[in-house]
Amino acid sequence: MTVPTLAEALASAHRLFDRAALEAAIVRMAGEIRAAYADGEVPLYLTVMNGGLPFAAQLAFALGERGLDLEFDYLHATRYRGQTSGSGLAWLHRPATPMQGRKVLLADDILDEGHTLLAVKQWCEDQGAVEVRVAVLAEKMHDRCVEGIAADHVGVRVPDAYVFGYGMDFHEQGRNLPAIYALGDH
Repeated sequence: MTVPTLAEALASAHRLFDRAALEAAIVRMAGEIRAAYADGEVPLYLTVMNGGLPFAAQLAFALGERGLDLEFDYLHATRYRGQTSGSGLAWLHRPATPMQGRKVLLADDILDEGHTLLAVKQWCEDQGAVEVRVAVLAEKMHDRCVEGIAADHVGVRVPDAYVFGYGMDFHEQGRNLPAIYALGDH
C-alpha cells in the first residue's frame, strides 16, 4: 500500500481551524480549567503522546499564565500504531508519578470514539487518582463514542471526517501543522 504524501492530503483537504482560532480555544479552555482547580491543589498533568504534545504544551503555558501550577508527566498509549483504524491498546510508556489521592488532568489531541482515553482514564483511577479530568483540543461529532468517556474541556468540535494537524497525524505526517484540516468536503 502506498501512503499518500502530506502534500497530496493537503491538496484535497479543507482547513477547519487556523492557528489563531485554535490558540483562542486553548485560552478559553485554560480559563475553564483554572476555575475547576480553584482549590489550590496542583494537578498531575498527563500529556497523551504523541498527538497530545502540541496542544498540551500550549495549554500548559495558558494555565501557567492563569496561575495554575502543574506537575508534569506523560503517557504513550495507542491503538493506531501508524494506521488509520484502531486495534488493541498498546502501552508504550506509563506515567512514573504516583497518582494515589491525586487529581489528574489528561491532555490529548482528540476525542474520537474514546477507546484509548477511556482505557487511560480507567488506568489512572485504578492507580488511585481521586479525579480524572479530560481536556482535548478537538472532539469529533458523531454518535459512536464509547460509554464511560467524555471530555470535560473541549477546544473545538470537528466533523466526522479524517482530521489532521495540530498533533493529529495523516499516516504519521503533519502533526506539526499549525491548523486542523479535514479530508474531503467538510
